[in-house]
Amino acid sequence: MAAIITDQLRILNAKNFVSGVQSTTNSYYTFIGLPNSSSYQSDWDTNPPSPKDSFDQNNDYWDTMLALKKINPSDISQVVRKITWQSGITYGMWRNDITRDNAALPSSSLDIYDSNFYVMNSDYKVYICLYNNANPENNFNGGPSLDEPTFTDLEPREAGSSGDGYIWKYLYTIRPSQAIRFDSTNYIPVPSDWDTSTDNAAVRNNASNSGQLKTITIRNRGVGLGSPNLTYTGVPIKGDGSGATATIVINNDSKVDSITISKGGSGYTYGTVDLKSGNVPTGTTSPVFDVIIPPPGGHGHDIYRELGAYNVLAYSRFENDTDNPDFITGNQFARVGLIENPEAHNSSSILTSDKASAVYALRLTGAGYSSISYTPDTLITQTVGLGSTAVGRVVSYDAVTGVLKYWQDRTNSGFTFGGQKNSNPTYGFESLKFTDSPSSGGSLVIVGGSGNLAIDNTFTGISTVINNRTYYLGQNFVRGVAQPESKKHSGNIIYVDNRPSVTRSSSQKEDVKIILQF
Repeated sequence: MAAIITDQLRILNAKNFVSGVQSTTNSYYTFIGLPNSSSYQSDWDTNPPSPKDSFDQNNDYWDTMLALKKINPSDISQVVRKITWQSGITYGMWRNDITRDNAALPSSSLDIYDSNFYVMNSDYKVYICLYNNANPENNFNGGPSLDEPTFTDLEPREAGSSGDGYIWKYLYTIRPSQAIRFDSTNYIPVPSDWDTSTDNAAVRNNASNSGQLKTITIRNRGVGLGSPNLTYTGVPIKGDGSGATATIVINNDSKVDSITISKGGSGYTYGTVDLKSGNVPTGTTSPVFDVIIPPPGGHGHDIYRELGAYNVLAYSRFENDTDNPDFITGNQFARVGLIENPEAHNSSSILTSDKASAVYALRLTGAGYSSISYTPDTLITQTVGLGSTAVGRVVSYDAVTGVLKYWQDRTNSGFTFGGQKNSNPTYGFESLKFTDSPSSGGSLVIVGGSGNLAIDNTFTGISTVINNRTYYLGQNFVRGVAQPESKKHSGNIIYVDNRPSVTRSSSQKEDVKIILQF
């Protein structure tokens, strides 16, 4: 059975996803992870591999996760392709009849949403092109646009005085707050509150007449259309709507010079120019016109459908915070992604905090702790009992506070990064946790740095005072040990992007913009 998934389902899915993120019953987070990408692939930074989608890979994504940042309602938006107006470019125009059997011109796109029928100007104003000067003389490809549209008039019109023939319809202006979050190299945002915002009310109300016609194009100018240089007004447009009329101008050669909509009418889903009722001579060759039907509700009624907003952009800023230092510094990340409804550590409740650490941490003590170093991504160990060793990898070490952050993955318990079992693992196959209470034969000493420090099992809290200054540690320590703030392997990882590694510093922030295409 022949079937398709329509563009409208894609738009609906995008809209529903945005609503889901904005719902108070859900929590969506951006995450960063994989500090040791070169261990997975030596040329990762020049050739990042495509992510893999499996339950096993999801576990690895969690194990190498560093931190999460909550996506708030203002951090999510439907977006469309970024088409910036430039002088001399021939743009497409809105048409209701673009299919695989009737390609858009001049792009030859088989879907209206793949054609460049709208633009953003230099002031972040967005316009739809209703007419690009398409005519028989240019094979209906249209001509170059010479006048940048800048007006905010509600009715369509030309943009300047060049005579390029373009007719533009103003839709909306991208707000500065939207531009910061959602303007990217390839996409621009669509207002998330189009249906309710008073800022958009004038454009919405102007489109209130569903099926109000705006454009007719000339397919064939005709031949021998009676007396030359005549203008016919009130020529009716027949179809399933009513009230629309056109004005036809006949040139010196008794051909159609131009046709324009004089009254838009309403309710049209198809239509044709009734020359006979308008007393227009049909001539030896009758002229042919294309009546362009607007989107349901009219231009500007539903810009998600009109512009094809089936893409979503999620925005997060990873910025260091001295009061809640959940984001590591001094190491790298090479993976970003999205998680739906992760849970809080040691809880069945959905995580709701603005940001969360995904790594383990130890508060260390001992002589010279402020001068000892731990190399990122190297192994640390603790003898937790006779013949039992906990193994982790260094994320970062703060010599001021003595906080060592680390993660544990399959490579610490007898497996390779690819998940294959080692024949003779150094520490066995069991993943043991670092502990403040080692059993007989164990020790509090952490081995792996430039000196040996021990877990400070006398320390409990989320901050410490050093030289009369309070330092916040980002995680809650109990007897010198802190757990991740997010529960490992909870929620749904719905997006993963492997990318060249980024080294984080204390003065650095990263804007992460994730595009989801539905």
